Amino acid sequence: MEQNCKILMATMGLDIGGAETHIVELAKELKKRGYDVIIASNGGVYVPEVEAAGIRHYCVPMNRRKVFAIWKSYRLMKQIIEKERPDIVHAHARIPGFICGKLHKKMKFHFVTTAHWVFDTSGILKYISNWGQKTVSVSDDIKQYLMDNYGIAPENIFVTINGIDTDKFSPQNRGEKVLAEFGLDSSKPIISYVSRMDEDRALVARHLIEIAPQLSNEIPGVQLLIAGGGNVFDELNEKAKKINEQLGRTCITMTGPRTDINDIVAVGDLFVGVSRAALEAMAAAKPVIVAGNEGYIGLFSQQHLAVAQEGNFCCRGCQASSPQLLFDDIVRFFHDLSVEEKASLGNYGREVIFEYYSVARMADDCLKAYDAVLAEDSKKRVLISGYYGFGNSGDEAILQAVYANIQSVMDGNVEISVLSNEPEETRRRYGYHTTHRFHFRSVLQAIRKCDVLVSGGGSLLQDRTSTRSLLYYLSIIYLSELMGKKVMLYANGIGPVRKKNNRRLVRWLLNKADIITLRDENSAKELRNMGVINKRLYVTGDPVFTMDPPPKKYAKSVLERCGMPSDVPFVVVSVRNWAGRNDLCEKMAALCDEIFQKYHKNILFVPMQIPHDINISREVIAIMNSPACILDQQVTSEELMSVIGAADFVIAMRLHTLIFAAHMDVPFMGLVYDPKIRYYIDAFSMPNGGDVENLDLNALLKTVDDLTEHHDEYVERVKRTSMIMTEKAHHNEAYLRELLEQ
Repeated sequence: MEQNCKILMATMGLDIGGAETHIVELAKELKKRGYDVIIASNGGVYVPEVEAAGIRHYCVPMNRRKVFAIWKSYRLMKQIIEKERPDIVHAHARIPGFICGKLHKKMKFHFVTTAHWVFDTSGILKYISNWGQKTVSVSDDIKQYLMDNYGIAPENIFVTINGIDTDKFSPQNRGEKVLAEFGLDSSKPIISYVSRMDEDRALVARHLIEIAPQLSNEIPGVQLLIAGGGNVFDELNEKAKKINEQLGRTCITMTGPRTDINDIVAVGDLFVGVSRAALEAMAAAKPVIVAGNEGYIGLFSQQHLAVAQEGNFCCRGCQASSPQLLFDDIVRFFHDLSVEEKASLGNYGREVIFEYYSVARMADDCLKAYDAVLAEDSKKRVLISGYYGFGNSGDEAILQAVYANIQSVMDGNVEISVLSNEPEETRRRYGYHTTHRFHFRSVLQAIRKCDVLVSGGGSLLQDRTSTRSLLYYLSIIYLSELMGKKVMLYANGIGPVRKKNNRRLVRWLLNKADIITLRDENSAKELRNMGVINKRLYVTGDPVFTMDPPPKKYAKSVLERCGMPSDVPFVVVSVRNWAGRNDLCEKMAALCDEIFQKYHKNILFVPMQIPHDINISREVIAIMNSPACILDQQVTSEELMSVIGAADFVIAMRLHTLIFAAHMDVPFMGLVYDPKIRYYIDAFSMPNGGDVENLDLNALLKTVDDLTEHHDEYVERVKRTSMIMTEKAHHNEAYLRELLEQ
């Protein structure tokens, strides 16, 4: 990220607290590096410090949950963003995140948040939390919390640390001002403690006050310096006063809220606390007892590093804090450890800070998140529309191929979303971002977000199955064009389109498309006959030809699962239900019997669309006299292609069964129910089994004889044409690249 970029930090306030100190130190470090940093908050004791560093501050009441205050904050933040036009808006805490999240939807700025804590997710609270485009987490366990409770993808979370200013928190500081202010005796033991004095933070402060009389008996002259303010300060202060009266001296000093935490830490021989305060004490080379509301680690040493880091020094998942644990560790520290051992603990703590918790590293981590969100927003967004999520193996392979083509073209610098009939299943199988193709509002939103609509591949624009299907795909194209999006028809098969009005609609919309690529010459002729005169119309090849052919070894396990021996030659048969099939089942059964009996080849029926193709496959098997198997389980495109690649030859109605065979250099015989089948048969110079409405069994048998007798010649023929088709299919990527780079 360029150093003159402007960063707006939004937080609840700048009073005493670990998160607040984190924000102040981060802002100062970024300012020191040349970034223009602004903070919006309700204000607080740290405002003079950030303003002295050259950081502008806007007062916005984001510390209050009342509706009026949130509405006021919303309007003020909107004005600030309009005025300052920041490159990054970085929100800290739930209310600022909620407000900035609402503004982000309308103003489209780059939006990052930091998760400093694990928030309550009960009721509506979970749903008002907004974690931005990228999230910075201050520990690994908070990252896991975000993934588990909010479903944030791990790649969108950047783990950082509570960076500490090691010049400010240094063993060179003696804290003379604090010693003088509170009349502390530096010749007597001093224990420092820093935390908010709120009910959910001050448990260990209570414990210290509770054990003060025992400590005074065990450690003569001991002094407790307890810093921090909050909603239980007055209560704890009263308890401290009573104990001081009982002891007849000032054993406990309650400072209230302070900004000179470095001096508070400096006067102590031992520090007690958690989180950022503990890290600051370690930076000052102070031995530290790590204890807080969430748990107890004890006197910090090398053996505690892993568990402390796991919870960001907050003791999450550790044993509960108790007065006895605290008392025992304090007494052990002062009575049992030598001066050298105490110094060694302090020095180790400072080494840990230099290695893991510097402000520089914290700033570097945030800059990585900023760079990621800037790169993401510079990415092109592509929406893929097609016949996806219907269980059709051919179309699923097209989706995989098109998706990979787009990724390759943009070298991964692209966001792709898919319209699917089963979005959850598509997401589960491939990991793609998906939208339900029939949820109108979601589809509108997906189109609005995209830069380019990729429609296809497959035979989407046809009315043989129904006009409704054609109108669906045309409406997606229409809405995209209406919203000013670029539109590419990607390796489509066209037709037949029979109805006049449908042909007019196709002509009108496709003449406005930015690029049209078609998988065969027949489709180009069909569009020209409709009056499509788009100059950016090209004949290429089916995207499946761009897929890497899978190893044939994949076939072995699939064949075993469906009861087929992998060491016996077999033929793949793929049939589909069709209105004009007449005696198709009887003739296919006779053909398969002949193949089994004459050539001793097993028969494997491969349904390309489950469950649609299974019933007709079973009908044929029921009529056969010979045994046959059916691949009736869900397999991946790669597995299916591998099975087809292991066959001697293929007999199929389904287009992509033929294309899979061709891509795997396997000869095939096509059964024609649609002109697209005839085109591919002719393109590869493969045998034509005839029209499914009028199959000639004798002709089919002769064709099988020919395929068997001249098998090697057909293999070479398929190989040559497949290479040409693969080259043509890659032209789709070149045209897409041209469109995306415009």
